[in-house]
Amino acid sequence: MAFRELHVVEIKEALRLWARGHGLRAVAKRTGLNRKTVRRHIDVACGLGLERGDEGRAIDDLFVSDVVARVRPGAPALAGAMREHCRVHAGLIEGWVGEGCKNPKVLRLLHRHTGVKVPLRTLQRFVREELRAGQHDTLRIVDSEPGVLEMDFLKLGEFVDRATGTTHTLSALLCTASVSRHQFLWPCLRQNLDSVIEGLEAAWAFFGGVFPVLLPDNPRPLVQRADTIDPVFNRDFVEYAQARGFAIDPARVRKPKDKARVERQVQYARNDYFRGEDFGSLEEARIEARRWSLEEAGQRIHGRTRRRPVEAFEAVERAVLLAAPERLYDRPVWGSFKVGRDHAVVVAYALYSVPFGLGECELRIRRDRSTVKLYKGARLVKVHPRQPEGGTHIDPVDLPPGKAALATRDTESLCRTADGFGEHVGTYARRLAEGPLPWSRIRHVYRLLGLARRYGADATDEACARALEVEVVEVKRIDRMLEKGLTTRRLLQSAPPQRPPSGTVLRFARLRSEFRSPGDADATA
Repeated sequence: MAFRELHVVEIKEALRLWARGHGLRAVAKRTGLNRKTVRRHIDVACGLGLERGDEGRAIDDLFVSDVVARVRPGAPALAGAMREHCRVHAGLIEGWVGEGCKNPKVLRLLHRHTGVKVPLRTLQRFVREELRAGQHDTLRIVDSEPGVLEMDFLKLGEFVDRATGTTHTLSALLCTASVSRHQFLWPCLRQNLDSVIEGLEAAWAFFGGVFPVLLPDNPRPLVQRADTIDPVFNRDFVEYAQARGFAIDPARVRKPKDKARVERQVQYARNDYFRGEDFGSLEEARIEARRWSLEEAGQRIHGRTRRRPVEAFEAVERAVLLAAPERLYDRPVWGSFKVGRDHAVVVAYALYSVPFGLGECELRIRRDRSTVKLYKGARLVKVHPRQPEGGTHIDPVDLPPGKAALATRDTESLCRTADGFGEHVGTYARRLAEGPLPWSRIRHVYRLLGLARRYGADATDEACARALEVEVVEVKRIDRMLEKGLTTRRLLQSAPPQRPPSGTVLRFARLRSEFRSPGDADATA
C-alpha cells in the first residue's frame, strides 16, 4: 500500500471535529482517515494548545503547518492475519450472511469449519466493508433539532431568454429548514459546485444566518464517493463548510426519506412557483423565487405543522443560526504545480517565486481572488498576493543568498552594500549605476564590489577617490590601479621626508674598506 500524504483540508477538518467534541472514532469516520493517523495529529495539536470544546480557536494554515511539521508519518499498516483468513473463506461467510445469520452466528460457524477463532470486530468490519452486507429497514423518525437545513436539486423546466432567444433548462436548489419548513428556492442553469455555493450564499442572506448542519443529497459535485457510513466529500466543498462553520450530514444513497422535508416540497415548488410563469432571464426567475419563498411558501399554512413557516422559523430556528457572512465566499482553486530550476511556479499565467530551500519539487497551490498560497504537502511555505495574467511577484527573500539584487535589478541595494566599503566606493558605485543600460551597469557595480573584497576596503576607497577627482568612471581603471599598486605608490610619494634628529652623525651603512680597489691597497702598502 503506497503512502498517501494528507491534504491540509483533511487535517483541518479532523482537528475541527475533535475540538467540537467528537471522539477519535467519529472523527476518523467523518474524515475517512485512519484512527491512528487522527490520534497522532490531535496529540500534537493538543501540545500546541488545542483543547476540547475550543471552537473559537482559529485552526488556520499556520497552526496546521505547525502540527504537520511535528508529525512524522509511519509505515502504512497492512491487513492482519485474521482479515486475510476472512478473505480466504469469503464465500462461506457470504453464504451464511445471505441466509440471514448474524455476525455472532457466522463467527461460530467459521470457527467450526476452519478451527480458527476470528475476533468479532474483525468479522464485522469485513462483512461491512468488503461484502457490503447488512441492510436495515427504513423507519419514520421525528423531526431533528432546530438548525438543520435540508438541500436538494430539482429540475423545473425550460424557458427562453428574451435577450438572446436561447432556450435554457432551468434547475433550482431548494433549501428547507427541517423544523419550521421555511424554504428558499434558488434557480440556476447547472447542477454543479458553483451553483451549490452560490445558492447557499444566497440562502444565508435570505435566512439571516448559517444553519449549523447541512443535510444534502449525494450529488457528484459534493460527494466524491457516496457511502452510508464513510462518504468522501469534495475537498472544495469541505473547505467551504469550514469557512462558513457548518457541518455536513449527507443522506444515504437512494434513501430520499432521510431528507423527507425537502423531498416533499419539490413537487410543490415546481407546480406553485414555475408552472404558468414566463421568465425572460435567469435574474428575473431569481427575483421571483425570492419573493415566492417569502410571501407565498412562507406565509401559507403548512399541512403538517399547521403553522406559517416564516412564523415558525422566527420562533424556533433563527436563534440557533450562526452569524451571517459579511462577504460572499471567495471560492479557491487548488492545483499541483512543479517548481523549475528558476525557483518559481506559473499559476494561472502569472509567475510567483518559491523559497530557495525547497529545490525542484511539486507543490500544492491554492489561489483565490486575493492570494496565492503554496503548500509543501500540508505545510504552508509561502503566501503571495494574487497577480493578473502575465504578472510577476518575486519576493527577494525567496531567492538564493547574494542573488536577490541581480534577479530584481535592485541597484540601490548594491549601492548600499558598496557604502559599507567606504564613502568613495559608495559614490563610485552610484556613478556606475547611472545610465540607460541597466544590466551593464549592474555588472559594473558587482565588479567593483568584488575588487573591494579582493584588495580591501581602504585601498579600493582610495582608488575610487583618486578616480573621482579626475572624473574617470570606469571599473576597469580601478582594477588596474589596484593591480599595479598605484594607490600605495601615491601614498609613499605624498608622505613628507623624515629628517634625522639634530646632532646625529651620518654614516655609511657599509664599511669604508669595501669601497677600495686592489690598486689602492698596494699603494697604501
